[in-house]
Amino acid sequence: MDSISLFCTGALLAVGLYWFVFILGPAEQKGKRATDLSGGSISAEKVRDNYNSYWSFFRRPKEIETAEKVPDFVDTFYNLVTDIYEWGWGQSFHFSPSIPGKSHRDATRLHEEMAVDLIEVKPGQKILDVGCGVGGPMRAIASHSRANVVGITINEYQVNRAKLHNKKAGLDALCEVVCGNFLEMPFADNSFDGAYSIEATCHAPKLEEVYAEIFRVLKPGSLYVSYEWVTTDKYNSENAEHVAVIQGIERGDALPGLRSYDDIAEAAKKVGFEVVKEKDLAKPPAQPWWSRLKMGRVAYWRNHIVVTILAALGLAPKGTVDVHEMLFHTADHLTRGGETGIFSPMHMILCKKPHSSS
Repeated sequence: MDSISLFCTGALLAVGLYWFVFILGPAEQKGKRATDLSGGSISAEKVRDNYNSYWSFFRRPKEIETAEKVPDFVDTFYNLVTDIYEWGWGQSFHFSPSIPGKSHRDATRLHEEMAVDLIEVKPGQKILDVGCGVGGPMRAIASHSRANVVGITINEYQVNRAKLHNKKAGLDALCEVVCGNFLEMPFADNSFDGAYSIEATCHAPKLEEVYAEIFRVLKPGSLYVSYEWVTTDKYNSENAEHVAVIQGIERGDALPGLRSYDDIAEAAKKVGFEVVKEKDLAKPPAQPWWSRLKMGRVAYWRNHIVVTILAALGLAPKGTVDVHEMLFHTADHLTRGGETGIFSPMHMILCKKPHSSS
């Protein structure tokens, strides 16, 4: 190959990489670029080891039921995936039903605003975001309701990301982020005017334990709404395909075990809540929530090429490729769960703490 051909080939590769990373690479909300991918609080050279450690958790099933083991497992997961989520999905780590004529971002925002509308808070009141991630929902809810939102996440890296995004959005006066375990929250009894969790309490080994903590910190008469990940009435535990899909979702999303839809209200009542309303927001006439995953398959392959190149160049941790591939397979399981109707990520339950509680 002569020097001119070599130069042209090199230039084309450089332009192609720039196009992949800087034009197609940023997330919907420009908060993370491919060149900034990391392992969260995990040092780059330990990302692959932590990824292998994460997978080994599922080879020790007894630990999945041990509450003291799960927080570290979930923390590791979010160190591994937070940057990839932000880069490839956006700042709201959850699903929402598709809305004809609306963008994914608008559909997500409306889904979040509905949560705070359900708990009927007023401007200036203090509400709790249980499992806030990097704070996408928190910012949408604070902007919509003008309530003061306190978010809690177990992952310190997410706390720092959320604080950065809050400041950039000009919402840091309304949004506070705390690092902590939602099974042992550092908040006083009866201190919040309302609470919500959006696809977060699925990480709890026992749902009643996190519900009990939320119940404790809510003021009497206050409302709490949760969008829960569940298996539906269509799930058949004797169907091998169903079992494989659900186990794939559990392994790829750091879940100690998916619950059945009919366990949710029971857990809420057990800790003292009154159940005001319960509805699977994924059921028709809602449009498919998984359509975004199917539409994103081309983006996945584009992103996987970027991650592989960046890892080969030493610009991203080598374990990032493994994590990205895991999330792709998980997306397939999620899509199949939605198409078959055996899984829902948005089983909504609205609860009230009775006025008689103290």
